[in-house]
Amino acid sequence: MITCNGLYLYNFTIVLNSLKNKRMGYIEPAPIKDEGNPFEAMMSRFHIASQILGLDDELYNVLKSPAKQVIVSLPITMDDGSIRVFDGYRVIHSNILGPSKGGIRFDPGVSIDEVKALAAWMTWKCAVVDIPYGGAKGGVQCNPREMSSGEMERLMRAYTLAMTEIFGPDRDIPAPDMGTGPREMAWLMDEFSRSRGMTINSVVTGKPLVLGGSLGRTEATGRGVMVSALAAMEKLKINPYRATCAVQGFGNVGSFAALLMAERGVKIVAISDISGAYYNENGIAIENAIDYRNGNNGSLEGFSGAELIEGNELLELEVDVLIPAAMEDVITSRNAESIKARLIVEGANGPTSAKADTIINNKGIMVAPDILANAGGVTVSYFEWVQNRLGYKWTGERVNRRSDRIMKDAFDHVYSTSQEYDISMRIAAYVVAIDKVAKTYKYRGGF
Repeated sequence: MITCNGLYLYNFTIVLNSLKNKRMGYIEPAPIKDEGNPFEAMMSRFHIASQILGLDDELYNVLKSPAKQVIVSLPITMDDGSIRVFDGYRVIHSNILGPSKGGIRFDPGVSIDEVKALAAWMTWKCAVVDIPYGGAKGGVQCNPREMSSGEMERLMRAYTLAMTEIFGPDRDIPAPDMGTGPREMAWLMDEFSRSRGMTINSVVTGKPLVLGGSLGRTEATGRGVMVSALAAMEKLKINPYRATCAVQGFGNVGSFAALLMAERGVKIVAISDISGAYYNENGIAIENAIDYRNGNNGSLEGFSGAELIEGNELLELEVDVLIPAAMEDVITSRNAESIKARLIVEGANGPTSAKADTIINNKGIMVAPDILANAGGVTVSYFEWVQNRLGYKWTGERVNRRSDRIMKDAFDHVYSTSQEYDISMRIAAYVVAIDKVAKTYKYRGGF
């Protein structure tokens, strides 16, 4: 034991070394009252990894608790002249590794529990890929599909003004998430810059290229999913040229993951979006599907390159690789037993519930977990921030090369940890991430 400002912390190196070459016994997970609660799901995995690391109670409580939670009310004038009040959130889970980092979600289902869970996931995600950020997340409870461009702009600018003392290039750096994109980040950057009287493009990432965005950022998350999938397939000895894959969710992440996997020989037999799931046993032409979606108001509805099937049926197809890239908790205790894929690569945040983990693990299915597999987005966001700070733009080739290397190194680190301690890839990712954050607390001198 070592003393740190009156707080006793475990020497994590000693704890981990004491576990080497020992098969981990059963560890009781944290109780889950609500399987659909994303914060409880995150805490269940956090609890198990913390026990493996031997965290003491004080540090456990610090790491599980958000550093800051901000809730704001945003009155917005709608196009018809009425005024609606929207609830906005920003949660900073940790800034011990550096400025906090996390997207802004515009969605009707946004809640404080969801944002808290996503902020914590960002902390672990940044730590897994070893970039100097803490974790944060933001959101506004709204439905972008029912709002005009003007209403969206007024809402984003109002949200930015409410967060001007939270955001900052060295404090908290937002980014796009569900329901937001480069356009919304441009409005955020402009509103923040106006509040400071100067252009500050490093306050946000995911911006349009002309405003300091990075080449490679749009496809970064999907590319990271592809890198993780191929790395896992190599471990499982799955030949990409003989492999089949189903992708749930055909937004930015899912469509790029599908496209990049197809380019590397994997046959994509199923895709889905809000309009339904589409299956073709001979393989779907992903470029055609993307072109159709882009020309059909962002939807695959009516796509003729595959037959329409039930959305849940996609998850249960006999494929080598399953990529859930849509929403949280699509794989639960109710359908996990029916999953037939050999490998699950999580493009979305929290697509597998904590209760489903046990079933998936008992079936021998490898999972490349969300905090590892979809970390390509935050990795290239970090590159964008670095370029903004340097005032120098990198080539797309350089961005992709560095991102691929970081993602592959992170996968290898998590995989070796899972093998060393005989734990799942998900718990291994949490072990790697929590150990890094905990050690940083120790070296920085406590609380």
